[in-house]
Amino acid sequence: MKSDQPYLGHIADSIAAIENYVAGGRDAFMKERLVQDAVIRNFEVIGEAATRLSPPVHDRSRDVWSKVIAFRNRLIHGYWSVDPLLVWDVVENDLPRLKTEVASLLAELSGLGGRPIP
Repeated sequence: MKSDQPYLGHIADSIAAIENYVAGGRDAFMKERLVQDAVIRNFEVIGEAATRLSPPVHDRSRDVWSKVIAFRNRLIHGYWSVDPLLVWDVVENDLPRLKTEVASLLAELSGLGGRPIP
């Protein structure tokens, strides 16, 4: 069975990147297309990595991962109509919960020596 650790690591790295990119706050995010693009790209990476998580990890937080994957699909397939306000809302309201979930899973996997979560 594959390890979830690399995918969770990619998600954690992308969360850290997003936090760095939005450190200037909402106004800076809304004004800077480059920052918006960087944040969106990292959300795409998060969503893609989430699709590769094992069923036991996915099932532990089905609502979280389903939303992450749906958001990734919206960004990828509806790229022409992505609303920066929606992206900012996800940054403010959903990213902290995702960060907590990923940190918890990584800590648990570290305790299991990287073995899959049963």
